[in-house]
Amino acid sequence: MSQYRPAWWIPGPHVRTLWGRFVRRPPVVHTRREQWETPDGDVLDIDRLDAPHPDAPRLILLHGLEGTARSHYARGMLAEARERGWGADFLLFRSCGGTLNRTRRFYHSGDTGDLDLVVNRNRQAYPKAPLVLAGFSLGGNVLLKWLAEHKDSAIRAAAAISVPFDLARGARHIDRGFARVYQANFIASLKRKVYAKLDHFPDLVDRRKLDAVRSIREFDDLLTAPLHGFIDADDYYTRSSALAVLKDVRVPTLLLSAVDDPFLPATVLDDVRKVAEKNKALHVEFVERGGHVGFVSGTVPWRPVYYAEQRVSAFLASLLPDEGRQRPSALGV
Repeated sequence: MSQYRPAWWIPGPHVRTLWGRFVRRPPVVHTRREQWETPDGDVLDIDRLDAPHPDAPRLILLHGLEGTARSHYARGMLAEARERGWGADFLLFRSCGGTLNRTRRFYHSGDTGDLDLVVNRNRQAYPKAPLVLAGFSLGGNVLLKWLAEHKDSAIRAAAAISVPFDLARGARHIDRGFARVYQANFIASLKRKVYAKLDHFPDLVDRRKLDAVRSIREFDDLLTAPLHGFIDADDYYTRSSALAVLKDVRVPTLLLSAVDDPFLPATVLDDVRKVAEKNKALHVEFVERGGHVGFVSGTVPWRPVYYAEQRVSAFLASLLPDEGRQRPSALGV
């Protein structure tokens, strides 16, 4: 049974979704930026939280579509890791670290290569440190796809929050009603990056066609799919959606989503439940009211509780060795 109780003073799925971005004051967590070279000649921005010792648990964190180092949920998760005495690596997808990446390509919902690089570097640098993963929205989809591809993974536990699961149905859903406001914001951000990249790669895309893009599906059909080796948007959605590979996940994984998520039709979550019933590794927590990466709880407006981060960190901790389960304060440190 979920312990989540939605804040009574935040009405409706859209206010729950927008609260974190426009109202919340994320915790201050001091991280250091590193840039890692990739095999294809690009660079990854990683915000790193140092652990108190090299064998402490380590969290690898993934953000959502057009997330940044300032994303409220990411800062919240980093704060949870700090309080528990874990180290953390926050992977900023290509072009999301504040500057454009070097190569023609960007990032997408089915690209697991960069996550694989971060996992392997952690294994090499901290061979005794237990690894846990957390991904939000698009990052959750990437996480689940990576877990399905790596059945022999040494990851102790994972959590995926507000995952789109079915990219095609999600793209249709966000192109309706008030959700178009979110879509317009994503498109504006993505276009800015593409226009800037045209200065370096003039043949990347037809500028007039890019000007005409108004929906996520149109953007994916014009740019995301062909740029990353897919035939079209349909091919990209089919080959990249987490729903198709959930059955192959073997790591204990929390799936936290809200039925009123404005980015996804509720019927998708029904399909996820059916898969989870046959896969004991999947721990489903689908609440009725939480919005998209919202999950604000608490009894009074001046003391909100951000349930997702607390729930995720507690779930991950429960599957760690004894020394990683409790907060340092509870251990007398």
